[in-house]
This record gives sequence, C-alpha cells and structure tokens, in this order.
Amino acid sequence: MRYNLTFLIVILLIVFSSCRKDFTSTLSSGGELTFSKDTVYLDTVFTNIGTSTYNLKVYNKSGNDISIPTIALGRGENSFYRLNVDGIPGKSFENVEILAKDSIFIFIETTIDYNNVVNPIYIDSIVFNSTQIEQNVKLVTLVEDANFLFPSKSSDGIIETIKTGIDDDGSDITVQGFYLGDNTTFTNNKPTVIYGYCAVPEDKTLTIEAGARIHFHANSGLIVDKNATLTIEGELDNQVILEGDRLEPYFTDVPGQWGTIWLRAGSKNNNIENAIIKNASIGVIIDSIGSVTEPALTLKNTQIYNSSNYGLLGRQTNIYGENVVINNSGLISLACTIGGNYNFTHSTFANYWSSSLREYPSVLINNYYSYYNENGTEIYVVSDLNQANFTNCIIDGNSNIELLIDKIEGSQFNYDFKNNLIRFNDYNNNYEGIAEYNFEDTTHFLNNIINGEADFKNSSENELIIGENSEANGNALETASNLIPLDILGVTRTIPADIGAYQHITFEEE
Repeated sequence: MRYNLTFLIVILLIVFSSCRKDFTSTLSSGGELTFSKDTVYLDTVFTNIGTSTYNLKVYNKSGNDISIPTIALGRGENSFYRLNVDGIPGKSFENVEILAKDSIFIFIETTIDYNNVVNPIYIDSIVFNSTQIEQNVKLVTLVEDANFLFPSKSSDGIIETIKTGIDDDGSDITVQGFYLGDNTTFTNNKPTVIYGYCAVPEDKTLTIEAGARIHFHANSGLIVDKNATLTIEGELDNQVILEGDRLEPYFTDVPGQWGTIWLRAGSKNNNIENAIIKNASIGVIIDSIGSVTEPALTLKNTQIYNSSNYGLLGRQTNIYGENVVINNSGLISLACTIGGNYNFTHSTFANYWSSSLREYPSVLINNYYSYYNENGTEIYVVSDLNQANFTNCIIDGNSNIELLIDKIEGSQFNYDFKNNLIRFNDYNNNYEGIAEYNFEDTTHFLNNIINGEADFKNSSENELIIGENSEANGNALETASNLIPLDILGVTRTIPADIGAYQHITFEEE
C-alpha cells in the first residue's frame, strides 16, 4: 500500500511538472499570438486632455499555454501611452501568461502635451517579445494644440465663480466660470477649449471668426450678460463649430456633453450665422425683456443638434431666424415661451430623438410661466405674445403631435402660420374644438400642409435635406422666398421654392 502511494505521488509530480513546462513555454518562431487589430487609433485629442480608454485583445489560439516574457511600450517609460495588462497598470510587463485557446485584454490611454512632441501624429507600439520572435501592435494618436480658457484658482484652492441669479432665500446662485476682459475675438488659428462658463461682461462683445472651433468641457458654456453681445461670423463654406471637447468618434453625436450658450436678459444684437451647435444640454437659451422691434438674437444658416433638453429656448424674447435647422432634442427643439416676438422663415424644426421617451413636441409656443407660492398654490404669470410667425417652415418629428400652442387668457396671443408643413396627427381627437388648432382658421393658418411627407434623407443622423418625394417641394410662399433666395447650403431656391431650410435633391440609390 505504501509502495502504491509513493508511486502515485511520483506520477502526480511528473504530470504537474509536465504541465508547468507547457505553461511557461515561450513563443515559437512562427508566432502564436494574434490580435484584435494591428493598429490602435486613439483618434484626435487636445493637448493635455486624456483620451478615452481603448482596448486590444490578445489571443492565444494554440493548443498550448503561453508565457510572454515581456510586453512593453516601444518608447519605454518615456512613452505618453499608458497600459493596463490583464488588470495591472504600467508600461512594461514580464511573464504574462495566456492559457491555451484563451485571450487577455490590454487597455490603452494617453495624455500628450503638444509642446513635448515633434510630430503631432504621435506613434508608439506595444511590443510582445521573446527569445524567438517579436510581434508588435502600433499605437497612433493625433494631438492638437488649442487655446485653453478656464476659471482662476486662488492660493487657498477656491475656484473663480460668476453670479447667475438669486435663489428663493436671497442667496447668490453661482457657477464656476470667468469673465472675459475687453472686447474679445476667438480666432480660427487653433481651437479654443473652455472650462467652466466663459462670460461676456456688460457693454462688451465676443466675436467668433469664421472657421473657429469652440470646444466646451463638461458643465461649461458661454454666458452673455446684460448689454453685452455675441457675434458668430461663420461663412457658408467656413462654418463655426461649437461642441464638446471629446474628439473621439464615439462622442460625435452624444447629447449633453456641455452646458449651453446663455444670452441673458438685456443682452443685445446677438447674431449667429453659419454655425453648428451640437451635443449641449441646451443649445441656446435667450432671455430678454427688451425691444419689441429689434431682435435680441438673429439666427441665419444655423444648425442645432443633439441637445439633451432644448435646442433653442426663448423666454419672453425677440428672435428672428432664417435657414435654421434644429433636430434631436431630449425635450423640445424650439420653445418660444412666456410671450415675446418670434419670426422664422424657411427653417426646419424636427425632433427624431430616440434616446428616451419624449413628452413634448418639436415646437412649443406659450405666453406664461408658473411657480408655486408658499401655500403650494401654482401661480401663472402671463405675458404678451406679440407675434409668432412661421413661414415656409417644416415642423416634423417621430411623434404624432409636433406643434403645441399653449395659451392662457389675459394677454395678447398673436400667431401666424403660412405655407408650412406640419405634423399634427390628432388621431384620438384630443385637440378637437380647441381654437388654437383650427387649421381652417385663415386668420392664423394659411396654405399649410398638415401631416405631409417631409422625406428627409436621414433624420436620425441629422441629415434633414429633403428628397424628391417631399410634399414640401414647390409649396413655399413666393414672396417670403424672394427675401431669402439661397437655402442653407447656398443653393438658389427655385420658383416656387421648397418649404424648409433646404431645396430638395435626388437621393442616390444605396
């Protein structure tokens, strides 16, 4: 019995010794590793801003366990890349084991100072080395220089703030941010990256040149104070882009990456032309108890996409817009609230939001706001809606009702819709008998197409150019089109022109 036990122990030692030898065998000359990709592109990143985490999967497809003697960055400890191999961070690793028919993950990140690289295309590699063979996977990142603007920090660590209001207790409401000095111009020489809220002080103007790119960090944005002005001077072929500061493709259309452009009450002569505003919480907020005759904001050839709340929120203000396109908003694409003056011609207001349930329409018009008093009673405050004029516009989306006219008695309420294409499918007759939705009332509605086919190219991708089958084609009011002879792409409008911001095209067959 003792002999048999000794023999069994010897056999087990031989077996385990044999297994261990296979487990620690190094790579053969033919190479036994394969990779999920031969080059990892970490995309474009701003100087000193970290990238997202990218991954590489390393496969051992052989029938033997493998121990890789070294995995290391080609530039060694001086590399700007960082690795995490199977849960362990570092820049070089020894004796990394992969079981037969198994794999491991390598995670890659980088933060690069533009001033410390000779070539803005920064290249390194992950080297898998043994005594018999060397394999590698390239790493490539484009690093971009930028102008960085951010709040100052005091010696005791307090970050600069700006006042945005007063709460119910009389305390200041503040956000982290800073004021610009004199009249300021953001040029197109290199991108501008903003941390916190950048504020234009009273009686000053911020000008943004054609071709400029403005990028906002999370919880950042622009504020234009009373008597201050924002002027965005984009050109047809040289637009101004305002978006978040994450440049990786994954973030291209992610809503809510930054705050908003807030044109505060009393700001004046704000003008935005040939701009794309995307991925904000609210694209533009404008408050004004100012001139009835002069717009506080003029929008021309401007696109607003992927706002997690509102695309354009006007509160008791005066807005003029032509060739405006707004789409994909978590709440409302265009909200004309608390009365005011709103005039839009040849614009496209759509909402094909699909990230969550949407309760509100593409376009809202009302003449009030409400609050609760100390007794819990809701109090309504009404204000004159002097005009809400929509001419040659498309109002569309993926809901049945895309126009909401919400009136409370006690103030002027003037609105006018001419030659628009409007989605309003009241299949449950919820709005029957409500005067504001009597589309036969020529005092407020004239030559509109209700529930016509817009025929957008790809509404979910913000491609709202219309096709040959659009019922908007050739149905615009000619006198209004004559005043805006070019569409948002610079195409000459036909006679009669098409409703919306775009002249129609023929879609290529896929």
